[in-house]
Parts: sequence; structure tokens; C-alpha cells
Amino acid sequence: MTTTGTQVETMTFAEAIRAALTEAMEADERVFVLGEDIGVYGGAFGVTTGMLDRFGEERIRDTPIAEEAIMGAAVGAALCGMRPVAEMQFSDFTAHAMDQLVNQAAKVHFMLGGAVSVPLVLRLPFGSGTGAAAQHSQSQEAWYAHTPGLKVVMPSNPADAKGLLHSAIRDPNPVVFMEHKVLYRSASGPVPATDEGIPLGVAAVPREGGDLTIVATGIMVSRALAAAEELAAQGIEATVVDPRTLKPLDDATILERVRATGRALLVQEAPRSGGFMAEIAARITESDTIFYLLAPIRRLSGLDAPIPYNPELEKASVPQVPDIVQAGRTLVKES
Repeated sequence: MTTTGTQVETMTFAEAIRAALTEAMEADERVFVLGEDIGVYGGAFGVTTGMLDRFGEERIRDTPIAEEAIMGAAVGAALCGMRPVAEMQFSDFTAHAMDQLVNQAAKVHFMLGGAVSVPLVLRLPFGSGTGAAAQHSQSQEAWYAHTPGLKVVMPSNPADAKGLLHSAIRDPNPVVFMEHKVLYRSASGPVPATDEGIPLGVAAVPREGGDLTIVATGIMVSRALAAAEELAAQGIEATVVDPRTLKPLDDATILERVRATGRALLVQEAPRSGGFMAEIAARITESDTIFYLLAPIRRLSGLDAPIPYNPELEKASVPQVPDIVQAGRTLVKES
């Protein structure tokens, strides 16, 4: 099928990322992928399946189980003119490589007066919902967004995953690219059959409504959209804003939509304390948008607790569609 003359193909989230990696590697011999079990095994979530046969082990590089080495090699390769795409098997494991990421990749461009750039992408499968328990289920975007020099991307659907990854690979700066694990197979949709990138720092507004603005990230975007449909059946029309990139953040779009509705519900999977939605709340209150508010800003977040292994407890520890519906209804009815 076609959309405005552009060929599109239905893909899963994982397939869209694979397509972007494949197209980028075909177009630029400097691009290569490195990480644990990404070759023969195809990655822990199958994203790089088949890429070893296509590109060979020089460009699909299986690494030891050593996150420090993965990140260090990526930084060194980027400084030498390559464009590495490093995959952490789980985002949680980046804790082992934080020195290389936040003290080297994020800072060397500035410490050397702009003489070098670090064009690398760090792909991070993150989030709960797979029964992987506390050490393999975190949403740590606030860690990375707090670090000057890093760009942080969090797509919520296959088309955005492909377009944003193309832009991340072409960017001269280090980009943390966060991929929710549940989306890999559960999210599917039309994806343009081109290598055109989606600019970093531009939010999407997949739904418009006049009563409430819901700002959500990652898998919470699809849950917010589902909640918005339920709210509409109750006579409450919600706008849904997907920032897509946390750094740079398109706060202009967020503020515009919040001013239009006068109510803001900010939804994240990560724990409440120190979460990125607190930054968005601060930007709302620090701008003239605060004078348009009809009710206090509401944050809906994961619990301040490690993600449990038990499936029911895991589900209860992060916002689900009924939680968003209830929070939205309460925010509108009580204001």
C-alpha cells in the first residue's frame, strides 16, 4: 500500500529497528553493530536476526559479556571515524558502563574544544512486562537525560523507531536509544520503506482532544491512547503527546497542548521520584502555561520499588490503561 506516494510495509517494532540498521549499514560502511549474542543468536530479543549472514562478523560483532568493553570499544571506534551502534542486552547492564558513557562519550567533544565528535548509538532494551524481575526491567531514562552531552530517544511505535534510529545513527553526538522490550513483538504498524529520518527533538501528537492533555513516553503512549478512547466514551476528550525524544525535548509542543486543555496528566513507567516527567512538570510551571491550568499537574508513575517477578505484582507496579483512565477522569471531574 502507499501513503502520499511513499511505499509502506507493516512491521513489528523489532523488524523496524532491524530495517533501519540494515539500511544504515548498506548506505555507510562506517556503521557497524556490536553487543552480546547479536550474531548467531540474533540478539536477546531477535532484533539482529539474519544480519550476521548479511554483513559478516566484522560488522556484526559479538562481544564478551563485558559492558565496559562494549561501551569503551564503541567510544574508541566513534573517535576514530566509525559510527558504532552498541547494544546492551538489557538496559540495566549499562550500570557497568556508565563511566565510558557519561564521563567519556558525553564529555570528550567539549573537553577537547569541539575538535572531535562521538557519533555512536547505544541501543537499550528496557522496561517491565516480560517477567525479567528487578535487575532486568528498569526504566532508567532519567539517568541519561540528566547527563549533558547525551541525546535520549524513546520511540513508541515501529515507524518512529525506524525513522528516529536513522537520525540517531547520522547524528554526530552520542545517542541513547531506548526500546521497550514489550513493544518488540506487540507493536506493529505501517513503516515507510525509505531511510528518511525523523528529526530528533520533534514531538508527535497522535490524538487531539479539548479536555485533557496526556504526555506519555515509551509503551505508555499506546496505553494512553487506549485510555483516551475509554475516556472519550465517557465524554472526556484527551490529547496525547509523545515527546519521542527526551533530549532534545520539544517542550514547545507539550506546552502548547497543555495550554489548550488546561490540564496535564504526565505518565511514565519509571518510578516517581526523580523521574523525567518531573522535568516536564517543572517546565510547565516555569512557563506562562501555569496560568492556563485549570487543575494541578498530575504525575502517574511506576512505584518507588524494584520491579517484582510475580506477574500480577509486576503489572501492578507500573501504570496500566485503567490507571490512566481513572487519573484522567479524576483530573477532569475534580477541576
